[in-house]
Amino acid sequence: MEAVMQLGMVICSNDPETVFNAFRLGAFSLGKGDVVKAFLLAKGVESETLNDDKFKVSEQMQTFVDAGGEMFACGTCLKIRKYGSSDMCPMSTLDDLYKIITQSDKVLTF
Repeated sequence: MEAVMQLGMVICSNDPETVFNAFRLGAFSLGKGDVVKAFLLAKGVESETLNDDKFKVSEQMQTFVDAGGEMFACGTCLKIRKYGSSDMCPMSTLDDLYKIITQSDKVLTF
C-alpha cells in the first residue's frame, strides 16, 4: 500500500491549457488517495474565467473540488482584479499559502 502524499499546487498562470492540466493532475492524484490543495496566485486567480473551446477550466476545477481537493485564492490578487471570493475559490491569505507549502510533501507550480 502506497503512502498518502500531501501535494500542494501553486497556480500562477492564466493559460487555459496549463490551468486545465494542473487541475486534471490534481483530480487524478486525489483519485490515487493523495491529499491535494491548490492555491491560486497572481494571474491564477483568473482560473474560473478561462474556459475556451478546447479547455473547460471551470469544469475541471469543479471535478477537482468534487474529488476532495481544496482550493484557495490570494485575496490581494483577487482585489487587484476586482474579483470577489467564490464558493469554489475562497479568498485566502499568504498564511494559507505558507501552510500549504510547509505541510506538503511536494509543491508544484503552474
